[in-house]
Amino acid sequence: MQRSILVATLFVVIHGWSFGVSAVHSQPYPNRHVQFIIPNVAGSTLDITARVFTEELGKLLGTQVIPMNKPGAGTVAGSEALARSKKDGYSIGYITNAATVYARILNPETIHFDPDKDLEPLGLHVQLPLAIGVQANAPWKTFNELIDYAKKNPGKLRVNTIGIGTAAHFDLEIIQSLTGAQFTHIPYKGGESVTTAVLGGHIEMTCDVISKFVPHIESGKLRCLLLSTKMTELPDVPTLTDLGYRQNLVSTWFAVYGPSGLPEEVKKVMLPAVEKAVRSADAKVKIEKMHFVVDYKSPADLGKMVTEEYEMAVGIAKKVGLTK
Repeated sequence: MQRSILVATLFVVIHGWSFGVSAVHSQPYPNRHVQFIIPNVAGSTLDITARVFTEELGKLLGTQVIPMNKPGAGTVAGSEALARSKKDGYSIGYITNAATVYARILNPETIHFDPDKDLEPLGLHVQLPLAIGVQANAPWKTFNELIDYAKKNPGKLRVNTIGIGTAAHFDLEIIQSLTGAQFTHIPYKGGESVTTAVLGGHIEMTCDVISKFVPHIESGKLRCLLLSTKMTELPDVPTLTDLGYRQNLVSTWFAVYGPSGLPEEVKKVMLPAVEKAVRSADAKVKIEKMHFVVDYKSPADLGKMVTEEYEMAVGIAKKVGLTK
């Protein structure tokens, strides 16, 4: 008798547990926390903006969105981890043009996945405008004046960037190609030395992210002549297309992606949530305080932007001998 009761009890417990598991999995997406892969170290710019985004996304999804830092190889390692993750909607992440565009051109040996085939765009989040800066007391008040001088004095103007093959380097090549001006490029290792070099008069101009320039612009030591993306806080600083050129400079950007092949039921929930999180007024204020630009683009528009930027960068890389 006791044995029969024990067997019956075990039957109820086991089948009840199985039913509970089935019920959880049959609930609408998401029914558990979502992992958000950040391909850089904690405290980095990428990490900070990602955490602003995940906080908003979690509210909209009604579940925890847990940041997971996976740094390495200039954001390539974390990007590959996302590309290799399960296609169930519970692993999404942050991707940059460092991995989707420039690494596969300049360091293809580090890329063990296909960004076009293995990653699925969910929406652009942030652009970090790049800018051309000169000393505030420099003789060039506008970008056109700078270009006129450079054309008359080929190679005389020295310009630094954070290194060969960076977005800033490609922007310098875009400027030279579109304007016909010639500069002497001096690559630096990055950090604040890029800005301090122009402030100290060691070079005549610099190309770097605008967030590094803003404190020096506000103190009256630096003048910004050109932006890759329009900014409301610097309304008088033009982009290339404002000046009549056929294209703008590229910006560094951060976008939301998932592994390719996400189920439709996941995308029906995730895509509108990503858009709403990006457009959140509270989150936008936090991002803009860092002198970045919140710039939502749909998955289709993001995909098109990446393709165009990649094709442009391949052409420049071949032209200047960075690749064959």
